Amino acid sequence: MDKFKTAVIIPCYRVRETIADVINAVPEMIQRIYIIDDKCPDKSGNFVESSVNDPRVKVIYHSKNKGVGGAMKTGYRTALEDGFDIMVKIDGDGQMDPRLIMQFTDRIKVKSADYVKGNRFYLLDNLAGMPRIRMVGNFAISFFSKLVSGYWELMDPANGFTAITKEALNILPLDRIDDGYFFENDMLFRLGTFRLAVEEISIESVYRNEKSNLKVSVVLFSFPFKYINRFVKRIFYNYFLRDFNLGSLYIVLSTLMITAGTIFGAYKWIKSYETNIPSTAGTVIIPTLLLIFGMQFFISAVNFDLGNKRRVTLKKK
Repeated sequence: MDKFKTAVIIPCYRVRETIADVINAVPEMIQRIYIIDDKCPDKSGNFVESSVNDPRVKVIYHSKNKGVGGAMKTGYRTALEDGFDIMVKIDGDGQMDPRLIMQFTDRIKVKSADYVKGNRFYLLDNLAGMPRIRMVGNFAISFFSKLVSGYWELMDPANGFTAITKEALNILPLDRIDDGYFFENDMLFRLGTFRLAVEEISIESVYRNEKSNLKVSVVLFSFPFKYINRFVKRIFYNYFLRDFNLGSLYIVLSTLMITAGTIFGAYKWIKSYETNIPSTAGTVIIPTLLLIFGMQFFISAVNFDLGNKRRVTLKKK
């Protein structure tokens, strides 16, 4: 008998047409299926209760829309309270194949990772049906997510097919994780601050004529500020608060030298312009050298971060 109790969590918002097929495809080995009706205007939760005859299903209703992240946090907390060991997230729109769930949980059971996510970019054939605008957007988001999370080896951060252990969830600050569409990116950032082991599985998504609830304006105007915020926090957590290493030294030296070189050079240039007296060779060389050495230390900091893949896997009971 499998000692790991596994639950599937499905956030529901306007997925009435596909949710039943998704539930029916969930493998029998899964003990619980949580349906989170996120104040769905199509009443997906009521539809599931009246149309799906599966004893594993438990429908939870939100009195107001909280977003995909808010729905998932409700599911995570409920699953933890109910004593589940592994929590799998899939969407209710039918783009994800529930038959792959066991591949995700198997990675966790052999203790190779605490968080497993899907990746649609491993195989070129998987991209054939992806709308071009989504493809370009996902490539851009992938780069910024690498920068923010420190998982430079990962792709497709917005992929919502994931599995996580109770040990990882118990140390993550769920209250601070984004409630909206930034949820998956924020999860990687939070996991990265604890240096937890994350793996990917190649998956294929099925695209029909469904309309995405994610607006381009949300990505363009809210994501950049969130990326900047998380990036600064990651550097502070991983290089100064929880560790101090060679990368930390590179960051300090590059920041000091680039800042000093820029300020000193700008001051001397303005002074020379106001007095109409040409700067001496020494005055020009000093800020130039500071900027050159500062950029060298900056490049060293980037190279250190790219190779800094020290990960830990939490002990699973």
